[in-house]
Amino acid sequence: MTIASQPSPYPAAAPTAASTQPLHALAKTIRSKNAGVNKITFDIIFREQAEYERVKRSRVLTRESMAALFGVPVSRISDFVEYEPAFAIKFTMYRAQPSGSAGDGDIFGAQQYAPLLTLEIPA
Repeated sequence: MTIASQPSPYPAAAPTAASTQPLHALAKTIRSKNAGVNKITFDIIFREQAEYERVKRSRVLTRESMAALFGVPVSRISDFVEYEPAFAIKFTMYRAQPSGSAGDGDIFGAQQYAPLLTLEIPA
């Protein structure tokens, strides 16, 4: 018998009304990228409407909460859109400095989404 065929010694936790899940477990895609030289855009895209609605209903993702998560004033969040036809939430943030300028640690803006991954979303 191989290890893979043995049952887990840890029972699966039954979901409860108070349970939460990290955003990365609910979203199909979480990404960031440049939106011109002065902005970074963030996309959170869901496979199913139920997942999209759960996150939207939770109000964990708002303009204000994203500013707090990234440690910037709300005025740096230029756009925040809940786009139901694509089951997507998108927001755009002004960069601290232009892409590619001295001191810019992420020229493509592609590594900025990491704080979103572990946001806990209530049931």
